[in-house]
Amino acid sequence: MKGRLIDFSFGYNRKQRVTIELDSDFREGFDALREVNVEVSIKKWRAKRSNDANKYFHLLVNEIAAAKGLPDDQVKIDLVTQYGTYARDEDGMIVGFKLPASVDVSTIYPYTRMYKEVEESGKTFKCYLVYKQTRLMDTKEMAHLIDGAIQVAQELGIDTDTPEQKARYAE
Repeated sequence: MKGRLIDFSFGYNRKQRVTIELDSDFREGFDALREVNVEVSIKKWRAKRSNDANKYFHLLVNEIAAAKGLPDDQVKIDLVTQYGTYARDEDGMIVGFKLPASVDVSTIYPYTRMYKEVEESGKTFKCYLVYKQTRLMDTKEMAHLIDGAIQVAQELGIDTDTPEQKARYAE
């Protein structure tokens, strides 16, 4: 939910009070939560990536896949794990997991990168870092991913003009 911090003060009990102005209607949520303790997290708001950015990214993925002779899904995974954003938990910690070495991680989640192998009790495990899905990226994260895809495409000699840029050239 998008909002803006308005005021900060101390109550008579020396507890801190924050006033927040919200862009959305929160009346029902307020009524439901008024008398209970709630968990609070305040962070800088960023717009979600646009559908146009997503379309352009997938256009680049298609072009790169064709040039490399690879499936689109594989190119997307490669780009996300090279230029994407780590998934993080509520505390900002990078999400990761370990699996027995015999398990194919792609059957569980596609956007991972193995960063080490460990041995425990005579068994080998692979440790993975997890990347965000593109639909969960904000505008800044998606822009970085697209910049990476553009770089890869240009190295392959692919035209990276957006459809809007091409339309302007035609005028």
